[in-house]
Amino acid sequence: MKAVLLSLCITSAAGFAPAAFGRRTMAMNAAASSTSAPKEGDMAGQAAGGVAEGNIGWDSHVPVDAAPDTLVRGVEGDESMRRKFEAMCRDAQNSICAAIEELDGQGTFQEDVWERPNGGGGISRVLSKGKVFEKAGCSLSVVYGTMPPEALAASTERGANRAKGMKPGERVPFFACGLSSVMHPRNPFAPTMHFNYRYFETDGGAWWFGGGTDITPSYLNEEDMAHFHGTYKEVCDKHDPEYYAKFKKWADDYFFIKHRGETRGLGGIFFDDQCDKDPDEHFAFSKDAVNSVVKAYVPLVAKHKDDEFTQEQKEWQLMRRGRYVEFNLVYDRGTVFGLKTGGRIESILMSLPETARWEYNHQVKEGTPEADIMDAFKTPRAWV
Repeated sequence: MKAVLLSLCITSAAGFAPAAFGRRTMAMNAAASSTSAPKEGDMAGQAAGGVAEGNIGWDSHVPVDAAPDTLVRGVEGDESMRRKFEAMCRDAQNSICAAIEELDGQGTFQEDVWERPNGGGGISRVLSKGKVFEKAGCSLSVVYGTMPPEALAASTERGANRAKGMKPGERVPFFACGLSSVMHPRNPFAPTMHFNYRYFETDGGAWWFGGGTDITPSYLNEEDMAHFHGTYKEVCDKHDPEYYAKFKKWADDYFFIKHRGETRGLGGIFFDDQCDKDPDEHFAFSKDAVNSVVKAYVPLVAKHKDDEFTQEQKEWQLMRRGRYVEFNLVYDRGTVFGLKTGGRIESILMSLPETARWEYNHQVKEGTPEADIMDAFKTPRAWV
């Protein structure tokens, strides 16, 4: 297949992407820049390039005709968190892609499956030229690699000992698995959505979870935002009453376009470095969150996919997509790292829309719908 659009969001929007999920991923990738690279903002450097010792760049992946039962090495037990998280991601990938194809009614996901000689691999799926979606991607990746202990020490905000069990100066073997996705609908009133869920583990015994789901509309519909945020508040409240407020603020802060003074979208939840509870508790939260993507998002697109719109409204959507591009290319940690270190371009840029627009010094008119959502981009609001 021409393009393996893999977005393993460990950094977020995209690093284990989106997406760019924190200093951890960037530190890991930077430490491994002598070998390869990653991306929306995404998994262990996004798996778009690689963070392992030796060459596990995109020229080292081996295409296969069908996905094996697992991409996790055979020595891992079926009940290990590595196997459980991969199985969860694969189930979510199947259900989410099926729901998007059903909604689109025309487009289908192109799948590319690949493996790496040292273990791991990926299942990349991309839908383009659909009836409802201009572009949609949903990709799984499993990565094995090593990193120096100083990269681990600099990769956590809490200063946790990620190199425990290893000798001083010894490179730390790690495992990473993640699922990430970006959906770009055609209709200006249907919002773009991104999610990424990931799990890291070192051979020394350190482990942590990260991820999140966020929404990027071009026009504000408060009922839609109440539904989207309300869905994730329910998920958060089920596991910890403090999660939603904490993770919503984290999303608002992370997806901020500094040179514009505005957010990329209207947030959602974003979390990283989660390891303060039993791993099964963190796993259960990640599972509920990723399995809520369809409930939170699909009804919004179904509601607006056939809305009438003007050429001016379409152009506004394309300008907002331009902001999406700016965030991903300037601030998304995984994207920036991949571009600087020669990662595979098709994978690095998977999160970007097919079309976008920039107008010189464009200003919204006071009292318009465009001005209303710009106010929400500049001053994050409470939706539930």
